[in-house]
Amino acid sequence: MKAKKSYGQHFLTNEAICMQIADSLVKINQYPLIIEIGPGQGMLTKYLLKKEPELIVVEADRDMVSYLQHNYPELKEQIAPADFLKLDLAQLSSDRSFGLIGNFPYNISSQILFKMLEYKSLIPEMVGMFQKEVAQRVISGPGSKVYGVISVLIQAYYSGEYLFDVGPEEFNPPPKVQSGVIRLTRKENQNLGCDYLLFRRVVKQAFSQRRKMLRNTMKMFLKDDPILEGDLFKERPEQLSVEAFVELSNLIAKREAEKK
Repeated sequence: MKAKKSYGQHFLTNEAICMQIADSLVKINQYPLIIEIGPGQGMLTKYLLKKEPELIVVEADRDMVSYLQHNYPELKEQIAPADFLKLDLAQLSSDRSFGLIGNFPYNISSQILFKMLEYKSLIPEMVGMFQKEVAQRVISGPGSKVYGVISVLIQAYYSGEYLFDVGPEEFNPPPKVQSGVIRLTRKENQNLGCDYLLFRRVVKQAFSQRRKMLRNTMKMFLKDDPILEGDLFKERPEQLSVEAFVELSNLIAKREAEKK
């Protein structure tokens, strides 16, 4: 089976790393199901099958689906031949909580994280391999050059941990980039403290011009409002914590309510 560029496939060949990724799910006794994205030839799958929870694998490549059916007959009806990004995860999981895991295709890895946020109530834990720069961006904090939209939105609901690097030589074919494995653990308090849709708009608008102060980027929400002269609006987006973005969102919501 050859890797296909159209699916962003790079097959992990190091058994020890596959085992290490599988073992990185630490809250596994707290949910009944694991969903693996992009199992490919099943290198990670074989170690996940040894875990107690039920396993469902999601694979978009029909050739890989046939390979899995032939080589892992124990999966039986647990292979979902589909594009993960188009799936209803509540239906797939029968509304059960599940751990999300995979050597994620790099071309859709950020989209996978945004999909995870849509179903955060069902996903207490995620372990994934990403391009190293993406992995670092997801867990980076305020003040970092790579801190951005995905950092804030993910960290609003999950705590992140960078686990280990994986070099190109561990794949066939080798990617042209370094890879990194991270773990995300859902925070106990899921009450963000502000309207999430507004929060998301504010974060995206703030980072649309990351070198500008908030007094410039927030004008679309607060046109000619004297509040723009406040200290908070002298900051640049990479300086703001999740909590500061919540405060900013609530200020904007209050101003919008006062105008009505």
